[in-house]
Amino acid sequence: MDLGLQGRTYLITGGSRGLGLATAQALVAEGARVLLAARDQEGLDQAVRGLVGPPGESGGAFGLPADLADPTAAERLVAAAQARFGRLDGALISVGGPTAGSALSTTDDAWREAFESVFLGALRMARATAAGITRDSGSRTGAEGSIAMVLSTSVRNPFPGLTISNGLRPGLGMVVKDLADELGPRGIRVNGLLPGRIATDRIFTIDARMGSPEMVRRRNEATIPLGRYGEPEEFGRVAAFVLSPAASYITGSMIPIDGGVLRSL
Repeated sequence: MDLGLQGRTYLITGGSRGLGLATAQALVAEGARVLLAARDQEGLDQAVRGLVGPPGESGGAFGLPADLADPTAAERLVAAAQARFGRLDGALISVGGPTAGSALSTTDDAWREAFESVFLGALRMARATAAGITRDSGSRTGAEGSIAMVLSTSVRNPFPGLTISNGLRPGLGMVVKDLADELGPRGIRVNGLLPGRIATDRIFTIDARMGSPEMVRRRNEATIPLGRYGEPEEFGRVAAFVLSPAASYITGSMIPIDGGVLRSL
């Protein structure tokens, strides 16, 4: 299937590793160009060097350090993508996971800090991306762009010990619905991606807090219908499709990538 990504440009926040980097690789492999954003320049440089595009193509990626807790970061990233590539077609918005803790032990300061980065950071990035998406008046489907927020299965089912994520992610899920309604008339699609247990450093860190990582992993895998953790590349391929013109009639959706662990409709 041709995803129609050739020559398109996407912003990837949290792009130096994990789910963001896996999505960037899937996009670049299909001929898209990407701006990777993360807080660590060294990590970004390494990520950009590792991205491999179609044979004979180069210069399809660059990295720019940014922290989405900074209110100016979103507009700066959009402007940089437009300046470098001449257009913007969408974004994968991932802001990482907030600190662990229970509802009774998590402090007000931890909630405020996470709200600024996880919630407002993602919302600002979505608004700036929507304002900066290149208008294609000749588009056959009327689809002009796509935004995908990396949320979590905690949108529908709480993650033990991650109360901030459990509190903020469902709210962002409803923001995705609102944005899909508002931006749909402009041909901009907005969706939420709900990764389950994908084999990333973040998940391994969470596992390590709960005991022996190997024992915790085996216990978790017993609850997953496919019987294993997902690989970042499996998430990246789904994300690239959702961002692409091939998914031109999908918007306002919460899309689990979880091996079947969610039991709700």
